[in-house]
Amino acid sequence: MSYGYIKNQPIYVPPPYGKKIMAGTNISTYRRPLASLFFAAGIFLLLSAFWPMLSFQINYGRSLEPVVSPLSAVFYNRSGNILGQSNQADFTQLDNWFVGQTTPSNNEPAIVGSETYYLSIPKLKIDNAQVKYGSMDLKKSLIQYPQTALPGQLGNPVIFGHSVLPQFFNPKSYLTIFSTLYKLKLGDEIFIDYDSVKYKYLVDEIYEVKPTDLSVLEQRFDNRYLTLITCTPPGTYLRRLIVKTRIVDL
Repeated sequence: MSYGYIKNQPIYVPPPYGKKIMAGTNISTYRRPLASLFFAAGIFLLLSAFWPMLSFQINYGRSLEPVVSPLSAVFYNRSGNILGQSNQADFTQLDNWFVGQTTPSNNEPAIVGSETYYLSIPKLKIDNAQVKYGSMDLKKSLIQYPQTALPGQLGNPVIFGHSVLPQFFNPKSYLTIFSTLYKLKLGDEIFIDYDSVKYKYLVDEIYEVKPTDLSVLEQRFDNRYLTLITCTPPGTYLRRLIVKTRIVDL
């Protein structure tokens, strides 16, 4: 046990400073390294939160051409509320992505086929992620928006997935599953297993839209498409990242 002296008063100094301190020495001298350590840790944590967003804008954001299109007359709600416009909304619930939007009725006709199927994106190590038709809880699965075409049909199934900062990406967690969706490139493969049939899609377009653009839900029946949607830049809800794909033969 070691003691030091400050203004002629003994004081115990624990290791690693367990030695005599000369009279008149300011004990705060030994607190400065610890304060500097905490300051550096705070700066590191701050940069770890903002760097992915900045890196996204530098490396990916400029290549994603914003598409600003009119609101769909089919999905627009005249109340004036728009996709994602909500204070303190819980974005793990899909119905909060469409505040003021008329959510499809629970009484809509039952779909023909399974209401649960599976999505795989080999490049992102997403393997057999569960997709639920008509659910709202993005913490438990990916979600296909109701009243959009089913996989393999003419039209455009629209699948939503939650995202956070990419350093927390875990392909097994539905809270983080689409955090690296922006890394996809044109031609990358996406697979859907629906009712014991496997479908292959290739990425055809990647772009961003404002939260006011509901045209991404619209259906085209000239081919069989698939759309994936999450929030962007990573870790924010500012815009929507749209990955459009087209079916190809296996």
